[in-house]
Amino acid sequence: MSSYIYENNNTKAFYALAWIAFCISFIGMAVGLVTLEAAFAVKGFLGMSYLFSVTACFVVAKVVRDKHESDRFINKVEHAKTEKFLSEHVDPVRG
Repeated sequence: MSSYIYENNNTKAFYALAWIAFCISFIGMAVGLVTLEAAFAVKGFLGMSYLFSVTACFVVAKVVRDKHESDRFINKVEHAKTEKFLSEHVDPVRG
């Protein structure tokens, strides 16, 4: 029976890059809103839209990750059941 060990391929540098990019984009948007020559209502709308977009991105990433982990677990269970069935019902001498 093969083992299923989840290996995290993301390095510390990749995590750092992701957080740095997020912070730069967030700060850039904040600076852009502050320096924008528009009514406060327009700035508020753009700011709320940006925050909603960021929140939606986190939710989508979480949902995709959870679905992947669920599918992986189901496949692991099905594989274990198949291995158990084959080991109990297949005669190794006759094949």
